[in-house]
Amino acid sequence: MIELLRTNDLVLISLVEAILAENNIAVVLADQHMSAVEGSLSFLPRRILVADEAAGRARRALTEAGLAGELRDG
Repeated sequence: MIELLRTNDLVLISLVEAILAENNIAVVLADQHMSAVEGSLSFLPRRILVADEAAGRARRALTEAGLAGELRDG
């Protein structure tokens, strides 16, 4: 799995999930339960992961949607 981004922005997470779903790219949202447990301190961001073989397509889709600045290097 490749990490595309980390954030606590629930709107951004929903947007990214929708864009990737539209492109038939499966998403794993990691740390969502831990982030909820720690409360509103934003100490543990949620991570969006995709399969290694889908990472290139996912990055292209998110870049085309204007979200290149949100992507993690890698």
